[in-house]
Amino acid sequence: MLINCYQEEFIEAGLDEAGRGCLAGPVFAAAVILPRDFHLDGLDDSKKLNHEQRDALRPLIEERALAWAVASVDNEEIDRINILNASFLAMHRALDALHMKPGFLAIDGNRFKKYGEVPHCCVIKGDGKYLNIAAASILAKTHRDAYMEQLDCEFPHFQWKQNKGYPTIYHREAVLSNGHSPYHRKTFRITDPQLELFSVSAQ
Repeated sequence: MLINCYQEEFIEAGLDEAGRGCLAGPVFAAAVILPRDFHLDGLDDSKKLNHEQRDALRPLIEERALAWAVASVDNEEIDRINILNASFLAMHRALDALHMKPGFLAIDGNRFKKYGEVPHCCVIKGDGKYLNIAAASILAKTHRDAYMEQLDCEFPHFQWKQNKGYPTIYHREAVLSNGHSPYHRKTFRITDPQLELFSVSAQ
């Protein structure tokens, strides 16, 4: 069972990102501050939920959260600063957009770039442990999926409506056949299932 937050002394924002392992499109991040007594049936790690469940939870989270924000870093920025730094930047931008400023941050994962003087804790698989991180994971995922579905109308041959930019076999083969779109990340190996980065100019 997920608990509300990591600590209770300060106003806490949960953060998570979506799209880090994709071949195309931005990386999105969300920051969410929930009420202390928050409860929402079905709220869990976004990866454990299907598309319909995530879409149903999104408006409920946005309505009931004390504050939330979603931000992104596009593919060109990702190529310039690398995907790890882009993920941190997207989280920082989401925090910048919050109308309520947190006194503590709970981050999904094991690494984070300090945000000003706000203390933080990184939690491996935090989206399956804390409600505020789970909520952030759902907002980041659903906002990014909706964005990729819009791009699919422009480039339907990559099937982004289905794969959301992730490296499916079809997506990789479509890039090899058609070349990159303006939304592809040039620093990701199309033919490498592990998607190792190469030619990254900024570490």
